[in-house]
Amino acid sequence: MATETPVATVTTAEDLQAQLALAGQDGQKIGFVPTMGGLHAGHSSLMKASVAACDFTVVSIYVNPLQFSPSEDLATYPRDFVADSALCVAQGVDLVFHPSVEEMQKALPRTPVPVSEVAGLWEGANRPDHFAGVATVVAALFSLVGPCQAFFGEKDFQQLAVVQQLVRDLNLPVSVVGCPTWRETDGLALSSRNVYLTATQRDQAPVLYQALKVGADLITNGATNRLKVEAAMTEVLKTADALIVDYCAVVDPQSLQPVEDFEADARLLVAGCFGATRLLDNRAVQEGERYGSC
Repeated sequence: MATETPVATVTTAEDLQAQLALAGQDGQKIGFVPTMGGLHAGHSSLMKASVAACDFTVVSIYVNPLQFSPSEDLATYPRDFVADSALCVAQGVDLVFHPSVEEMQKALPRTPVPVSEVAGLWEGANRPDHFAGVATVVAALFSLVGPCQAFFGEKDFQQLAVVQQLVRDLNLPVSVVGCPTWRETDGLALSSRNVYLTATQRDQAPVLYQALKVGADLITNGATNRLKVEAAMTEVLKTADALIVDYCAVVDPQSLQPVEDFEADARLLVAGCFGATRLLDNRAVQEGERYGSC
């Protein structure tokens, strides 16, 4: 039986840039998908989008310690490079960048990387250093990759907003592309952290999506009071006794500030913890759904 050829992999910034320089000589458009590994169908959709839009796709696999607080799951975060590499092969990725922590530290900017006001809201309020850590490593990766289209999932909607503002603030030659959230058939957003859920927690986890759907349906049907919409969403979340709710909000999709007079482009956010496992989700009031494998 034939085996798939392993995807080309580099572990140093020097080798990454050498491969990208070769691609650049041929005038190829570079696509970039930054990940922390633990890859799933949601990541596959980002790779597929990059391969379709660009001539040469590079995926980074790097578990970023700067975005974890001391109480979070850095040590146990899913790591399976063999499986991740196979998924990259299946999606037609051209190159994987898989640096060590020591290698990435050499590339980190010495000047603090700016984060916008958006970073202090919601996830930022709960995890104060999280987005600064994200922005620092993303800025370093963008500097290594150079001009490119970078593909991020909308599942981490606030992270997407922070990265988009980072690119604008630093005037980076990067086009940030947001891609739709992929879900299990019961609505649970695909996440590398879903593997931590117990059977009971997994059964209850789709409540996040159910709350978002209730909120979206209320707005679509004419609701105009944000507090009432958020209260209805919270009541849905309370039906999951294993969930500790952090926040439930209807926000402006640009500023992420709560909206009092929302339109069809409002963004609904929810987050909470099943035991030690933190899950978050979001959706536009009206959006196409994406389910199943990619």
